[in-house]
Amino acid sequence: MQDNIPKPVLKNNAPILAPTGITEPPPRKLLDRVSDAIRVKHYSYQTEKSYVQWVRRYILFHNKRHPSEMGGDEVNAFLTHLAVSENVAASTQNQALCAILFLYREVLQQELDLNLDAVRAKRPKRLPTVLTVEEVRAVLQQMDGVSQLVAKLLYGSGLRLNEALSLRIKDLDFAQKQLQIRDSKGLESRLTMLPDTLVETLQLHLSSVKLLHLQDLEHGYGEVHLPFALERKYPNAPKEWIWQYVFPSHSLVKDPRSGIIRRYHIHESNIQRSVKSAVVNAKIQKRVSSHTFRHSFATHLLENGYDIRTVQELLGHKDVKTTMIYTHVLNRGGKGVISPLDR
Repeated sequence: MQDNIPKPVLKNNAPILAPTGITEPPPRKLLDRVSDAIRVKHYSYQTEKSYVQWVRRYILFHNKRHPSEMGGDEVNAFLTHLAVSENVAASTQNQALCAILFLYREVLQQELDLNLDAVRAKRPKRLPTVLTVEEVRAVLQQMDGVSQLVAKLLYGSGLRLNEALSLRIKDLDFAQKQLQIRDSKGLESRLTMLPDTLVETLQLHLSSVKLLHLQDLEHGYGEVHLPFALERKYPNAPKEWIWQYVFPSHSLVKDPRSGIIRRYHIHESNIQRSVKSAVVNAKIQKRVSSHTFRHSFATHLLENGYDIRTVQELLGHKDVKTTMIYTHVLNRGGKGVISPLDR
């Protein structure tokens, strides 16, 4: 059956114009395009916020010039300003550089005439702060509730803080006494130990978490964020128990990307404040953060004679050289050398 719609006639190879009333969508703003490119790469929301912020600062620093009109000289000037005028740390300057490189390579599809060795700041090499077993015990005794449970996981399993807070119910294997760490740093996954002393405490904690989840379901909520495209593939999964966070937040919030009301895990700052307060109360005269528990985990395993390859696997380090830093901690000071004064 032939269509009654007349076909367009080309005159002198003229392009076919869009029908009347149909307009092309407006072009996406540059910062929105940066966000789109980051989501295609499956970077975290924190990375997205950080990169967008650095791109905005880079543009404002050059009086709102479009980045496509600028190049290596402007990037160098911005990074120099950060180091000289704002006195930022090397890690901060390198983060800004990574964001700008992402802008040019992934969004603008433009290569920069830039000497990376000249503009990338060299980070100082520092040995990690490590607590003794007695100091770890003293800090943990000054904590309670969920914060103490998270801190015990950091030390007992060698987790990063975001790894502990991102744990879901399905990642806990009580039968095998192990944890499944998924999509961690570099989107790597690994298995690590679940301390025997935390099994009963975790199971008791999960009983209260399940009650909270059931209450959310009764009120029409109960969804959690799922990684990648799992939410489209399994529409009912966001409300299933196994996908819920082990350490859910106290309040429901709107997802900044989808707009759906959800319950996320507790914020990192809550644990960080609790650790800082516990260190002060325990009168520990060291610069301690939540990551110090992970450093202490590795060092104490090596002290107890465990193989460095085993420690590397538990920590999830790609290169054993990263794990080797803890052997330097063991060999420092009185642990590796006897002072001539003591002789």
